Amino acid sequence: MKILIGQIAHETNTFSTVKTTVEDFKSWQWYEDEEVVSNHRNVRDFLGGMIDKAEELEIEMVPGFSTFAMPSGIITSETNQRLKNELLDRVLNKEFDAICLSLHGAGVAEDTFDLEGDILEAVRAAVGEKVPIVVTLDLHGNLTEKMVKYADVLLGVNYYPHVDCYERGREAVGLAKEMLEGKLIPTMYLKTLPLLIPTSTTNQRPAKTVNEVCWEQEKKEGVFDCTFFHGFPYTDIPELGVSVLTITNNQPQLAKEIAAVVSQKIWELREDFFPKIASPREGIKVALEIEGGPVVINETSDNPGGGTPGDGTHLLSALLEEGVRDTCFGFICDPEVVNLAHHEGVGKTIDVLLGGKTDAMHGQPLAVQAYIKTLADGTFIQSSPMGRGSKVSYGKSVRLVVNGIDIIVCSKKSQVLDEQIFLLHGIDVRSYKIVALKSSQHFRAGFEPIAKEIITVDSPGLSSFQLDSFTHTRLEKPMYPFSKETVFTEAPLKN
Repeated sequence: MKILIGQIAHETNTFSTVKTTVEDFKSWQWYEDEEVVSNHRNVRDFLGGMIDKAEELEIEMVPGFSTFAMPSGIITSETNQRLKNELLDRVLNKEFDAICLSLHGAGVAEDTFDLEGDILEAVRAAVGEKVPIVVTLDLHGNLTEKMVKYADVLLGVNYYPHVDCYERGREAVGLAKEMLEGKLIPTMYLKTLPLLIPTSTTNQRPAKTVNEVCWEQEKKEGVFDCTFFHGFPYTDIPELGVSVLTITNNQPQLAKEIAAVVSQKIWELREDFFPKIASPREGIKVALEIEGGPVVINETSDNPGGGTPGDGTHLLSALLEEGVRDTCFGFICDPEVVNLAHHEGVGKTIDVLLGGKTDAMHGQPLAVQAYIKTLADGTFIQSSPMGRGSKVSYGKSVRLVVNGIDIIVCSKKSQVLDEQIFLLHGIDVRSYKIVALKSSQHFRAGFEPIAKEIITVDSPGLSSFQLDSFTHTRLEKPMYPFSKETVFTEAPLKN
């Protein structure tokens, strides 16, 4: 038995003005053939799970093509065609019995609103109807009927932070094997709600509550998956919204009925997905009143994991203006400042305009006098439970000290997932009162165990919780929260 594995993953924020190119994918991950296995083995991600499960079952892995780019703006049509051709070249020229792909679910290119649906359509055309195609997805996928039509199984992660990617990868291989052995005839049913929600951690309600409903439904005989897909609201496409995907073993009516139950629960809880979020100054005030530390302040509105530039200055500006001490900030993306610091060297003081160089939305550049404390290459092994073992590079980086605040500046944008970029610069976050970082929820996997408290702050930005600050022009129907009068009804589960 042979299974081909591959990956094309991008979460596209169509409100970003920065288009995504082949170079962007190559700067993060571009693995061909055997590189796919060698670079994902022993990593807690989708492909790492697929590899481990295949080896455990003594299934031969057929490596294809694997690429990933940090979330950003719309993918150019040339890039889309290149990615698809790289994957199809392996599909057409290698021998295998089934395919397991790691996609995302929220990819958008200049020539398609449904990147994943187009990929699956092309792969299905190449292999025919009999070859099983099992796909793992991010729970922020905007699922489409096209994806459901051309894949046999779509598996989304359940948790946010996505600490279960590895387990979903293992499950994908196991299900592909069962299909090849004739033990499983998967039937999928997709229900999309007229609802958009901001990025919501599953560590807390209401998302936690919905997951528990899904898992209760999975206990029913013949049901092997029920997933709550949060969708990705920071994109302007026709097929958008929260959805529920249920998969049964050849029981289509049961799949439909279960999706109805979960959908109704989500709708009942819809208002709870919109908590009041503090401004940077409000968050700082609350943090300073908390006894002990570290208190983590996460800037959700400039989360590079949601396609933002990562050079926003709203939170950092507030920290500097409030004269906060005993604080570390990780991190601002500003290659210009990094290059100057590396040129000047440790121990020098430089006058720079820091951050705010991509657009005006995320704040103005900060004129600061900065002491160069440490320099590093920005390379480390990820320790967060999410993707543990991954080789990470943020490019050249620097630790600056500005008015008593330790500020890390890197050459490549990314959200902060764990302590590693701080440790690389000699910073023990446990010794600081405030740890400020850019991320919406993924940071929780690495920081919840060590944080005294977590305070989320919001301001203008491409991943702001204020969804009404985005202008969606392609929606096919009224959506909550844009239209509070939106109606959604579903029939209850039959006894």
